Parts: sequence; C-alpha cells; structure tokens
Amino acid sequence: MSLTIEFNDETEQINDPLQGHMNDLLSFAAEKLNIDDAELSVTFVDNTTIQGINKRYRDKDQPTDVISFALEEMDETEVPVEGDDMPRILGDIVLSVPKAEEQAKAYGHSFTRELGFLLVHGLLHLLGYDHMTETDEKEMFQLQEDILSDFGLTRSS
Repeated sequence: MSLTIEFNDETEQINDPLQGHMNDLLSFAAEKLNIDDAELSVTFVDNTTIQGINKRYRDKDQPTDVISFALEEMDETEVPVEGDDMPRILGDIVLSVPKAEEQAKAYGHSFTRELGFLLVHGLLHLLGYDHMTETDEKEMFQLQEDILSDFGLTRSS
C-alpha cells in the first residue's frame, strides 16, 4: 500500500524530522484504513491564512485548526477522473500551526500529538467521515484514537 503526501509548510515551523514523522503517521493510517495507491496534500499555514479559507469556504470568519477539501466529493455536474494507472486523489488538508500549538497547550499534550490528531482527523474527512451526528462523531473520534494509539502517538506523548 502506498500513500503519496505532498507537504507544504508556509510557516517554516515544521522541521524535516517532524514532517517525516507525520508522513509515517498518515501512511500508517492509510494502511490501517486499506487505502492503496492514493495521493493527498498537506499545507501548514498561519491563523490569518486559515481564517481566510474558513471564511471563504465555510462562511466562518475565525481561525480554525484544520480544514479538509475532499476531491472525491462531487456534485452531479462533475465527472470523476479515473484510470487504471492513476492514483486515487483524496484531496487537501490545511492545518493551522499556531492553532495546533495553542490546542496542544490547552489539552496538555505535545505539539506532535496535536499535529497527528489534526492530520488523522483531516484524512478521515477526506475519506467521507464526519461528526455531524453523535453516532458519527463517536465512530470518527474512536477511529482517530485507535490509529493514533496503534501508531504510538498517545495523549501523553
């Protein structure tokens, strides 16, 4: 199984070892979720940038921690791009580094743990998981915890 991830760090705060660790985590999650031959992008941004994105796409004029743009969600006017030799293109995850830092402090765990949590959360959104109902939220958050725990990225790490 393979997951190709393109990382873009607009903040210049995510060093190569941390980026490699997040790559390993997302690849581990993809394997656990039986995702094969897929691509996604991750962009690390500041609060101003994510607030602009949040306002434009979600009509919420405030910074948020992570936003996912699933490319597999299509309306009736769109046609899927498919081919035997083409990877599955999952979409884009945009993550606010300052918000992740703030939340890590608030929750009393490491910045690495918070980044991992947010990236797995974003990946699950790309795959169609949501937390609009209590049942869906419970399923999604349990799956996140299982992936993070199995990877060794616990709340105490």
